[in-house]
Amino acid sequence: MRAATLVLVLALSAGGAAHAAEHPALMPMPRSVVWHDAAIAAPHGVTIVWDAERSPLLDQAGQRFLTRLVALGGSARDGGPPLTVHVTTRHDPSFLTLAAREHYTLDVQPGAIRIAADGETGVLRAFATLLQMIQRGPGGVSFAGASIDDAPRFAWRGSMVDSARHFMQVATLKRHLDAMEMTKLNVLHWHLSDGAAFRIESLRFPRLQAVGGHGEVYTRAQIRDIVAYARDRGIRVVPEIDVPGHTLAILQAYPALAAHTPDDADARHANLPAMDPTNPATLTFVTQLFAETESLFPDRYVHAGGDEVQPKQWTGNPAIMAFMKAHGLATPQALQATFTNAVAAMLSRQGKIMIAWDEVSESPLPRDVVVQAWRSSKFVASATAAGHPVIVSAGYYLDLLQPSADLYAVDPLDPRASGLTQAQADRIRGKMGPLVDAFTRDPTATLSSAQATLVLGGEAPLWAEIVSDAMMEYRMWPRMAALAERFWSPATQADTADMLDRLPAIEDTLCRAGLQADANHAREIALLSPDRPDPIRILADATSPVRYYAHNLHRPAGQPAVLDTLADVAQPDALAAVRFNRLAVAYRAGDHALAPQLRAQLTQWHDNDDAIRALAASHPALQNTLMASAALRDLAQVGLDALAGHAPTPQAHALLARMDADHAASANMSASMTSAQPAGDLLVEIAPGIRALAGL
Repeated sequence: MRAATLVLVLALSAGGAAHAAEHPALMPMPRSVVWHDAAIAAPHGVTIVWDAERSPLLDQAGQRFLTRLVALGGSARDGGPPLTVHVTTRHDPSFLTLAAREHYTLDVQPGAIRIAADGETGVLRAFATLLQMIQRGPGGVSFAGASIDDAPRFAWRGSMVDSARHFMQVATLKRHLDAMEMTKLNVLHWHLSDGAAFRIESLRFPRLQAVGGHGEVYTRAQIRDIVAYARDRGIRVVPEIDVPGHTLAILQAYPALAAHTPDDADARHANLPAMDPTNPATLTFVTQLFAETESLFPDRYVHAGGDEVQPKQWTGNPAIMAFMKAHGLATPQALQATFTNAVAAMLSRQGKIMIAWDEVSESPLPRDVVVQAWRSSKFVASATAAGHPVIVSAGYYLDLLQPSADLYAVDPLDPRASGLTQAQADRIRGKMGPLVDAFTRDPTATLSSAQATLVLGGEAPLWAEIVSDAMMEYRMWPRMAALAERFWSPATQADTADMLDRLPAIEDTLCRAGLQADANHAREIALLSPDRPDPIRILADATSPVRYYAHNLHRPAGQPAVLDTLADVAQPDALAAVRFNRLAVAYRAGDHALAPQLRAQLTQWHDNDDAIRALAASHPALQNTLMASAALRDLAQVGLDALAGHAPTPQAHALLARMDADHAASANMSASMTSAQPAGDLLVEIAPGIRALAGL
């Protein structure tokens, strides 16, 4: 029994010390927490004592825990014994599988902290919770006293990173994995192949990286490094190689496999090119490609895409149509089902289980194929009714730029939670045609208890059409933490206001421990105005980008994304605005002691408009922020008038109505495709607080 000791003292944070009587912000919230009155002081540091079976993986986990304690607070005082953390666990033969034992108990009592876990993964989850229980004060560090019994609601709690459209650096991915560990996420779905690029170094097919990699691919050594790094943190890595659609990068390297020879038009519309599933060489290629990647990704699950195949790719090829007629395949969907079944059988022979997007569930497939529901929650019901395990992504697309509150409201087991209403679908049927039906809710969809057992969990994708490496962390976090709670905690843990209260503290913890979300956000703001970034930051803190791909739609088709506007920098969660809105409601409810704080914030927003206008005069890229800045100024004036006891004017009513209209223009996919968006693609987020102050 060895002890790993590290001495530790947490200095006061810039924002002040947490009051000892307050409960710390935990996320995901454990399934059972009993808080004790007294905090457990650790002014002289912490030592970990392993009371039972251990391993190199657990040793590394203990060292990460101790290192993160330093990052979160500092060094310790000399002259006293450290606080002991006793850890008891046992080897889990199901480690890094769907059956991994993640249950743990955590008891923080005077004199010692005790962790008892059912397996190695449970120890990792307990450490993650304990890091969030730190309290900082003048006397040093302490841990909130509590008894916790915890286990996840779902076995699959995933985050999808798209490295195909924008290459994400290895260091960025590792920081993301660290944040995943600290919020108890356990699957990295790594999207590595798409129309934009193929990112895996292939020895069998070297033209994939030479032609389709565009100079940025992950070497085999880098992939193994990422997989090992994730394993140490109890995170599985599931690769995605998308077939038979989304394959421009592959087909530019090997055009003989294409339904149509890729040309310049295909390059401008990278979703269009598809493989020729009737060519025997296509399945041979896919078989050899997946076999090669098997040695890089040991997880039993592999994602084979299957989404958004354009029927005209096949119906426009006479040889493919002849094949379909000869084999009795009446529709392109039937042809895809034949190909998907062949891929699933091939992967099964390789010892793998296939995951595919929900398009594949519209035709008969082997029951063990996992369906990832993305277009609408109704596919959770239909796929489980057909016997398929399901991963839920409908309602969790981070690239739709919805705030945490909207994402958090979607439960994985609600088959009516996400999708268009019939009226919304009808509004864009002329643009989308019958494809819109897949995105439309089924108001009659239900999920039996037997079907619910087939729901493996949830996964939040971040597609990277307009997300660069520098943007990934602040586009992913802190919203991913809110979804980590949705996937881990009991279904009854659904108080959005409570979640928003805890979210800033979790973001702060993650960034102190190494996540670069805040630092990268500040750097991107500085790029907009290198000589004077503060006015941009103040405006960004009160605004968010338009939602549901409305921002994407303003970019020229096929042109590289130039991510140089405030809408690219502004966060979907404008936490400063969220905080203001909450304080304004509290003030309206009678807490008038908040008046000075509210007045100071409103004055800053009001006066910031002059600075923005001065900057825009010399920075043309900021011209499209002027209307949002003016709206923020005018809303702030309405708030200041309300604090002074003045009734809202007709102009104030008109301004608030315009803010409602701006939000409605991208409130869903239908609106975003048919409505004019506010200037600069920016939404001003303080209107709820202004309404509260004005009594509206």
